[in-house]
Amino acid sequence: MEIYYILDASAFINGYRPSSENNYTVPEITAEIKDFQSRLLYDNLVDEGKLIVKQVSDKYINKVDSAILKSGDILRLSTPDKRIIALAVMFSDEGKSVNVISDDYTIQNTLKIMNIPFSSIIMDGIKEIYNWKKICVGCKKEFQEDYPFDDCDVCGSDIIKKRIKVNK
Repeated sequence: MEIYYILDASAFINGYRPSSENNYTVPEITAEIKDFQSRLLYDNLVDEGKLIVKQVSDKYINKVDSAILKSGDILRLSTPDKRIIALAVMFSDEGKSVNVISDDYTIQNTLKIMNIPFSSIIMDGIKEIYNWKKICVGCKKEFQEDYPFDDCDVCGSDIIKKRIKVNK
């Protein structure tokens, strides 16, 4: 079966050179490609027709939002990250074989939860699944991910994002 590769910003940043023609990304990813070398690689792949920039519908972004709400990754994923994952979900729903190319551990965590294959470029991929929670460092109260303040409404201490291992 033909594999559709979905490239995250880290693919360009880490110099990934695709060998197939089925390489995709989302338009929002350019916001995360800041250095000249990475941008040159991205632009060359688009110009050569080796990278297709594809929009993702809200339907798939909503699916990703539902999945990351449960894991707490919503606290850590950028909009371009969510759209990369949504593109993978869209292709999977269309019956395509997908592999996301990313060194971003939060993206990998979400992909692992959603059972979508991924590959790393220069880093080892994640081995475990983690959830994230907002927790007060003082009284240990847990907060919803949309809690808008950096300090606890009970004791006034700082609120941090804490990684919690999931046993699967």
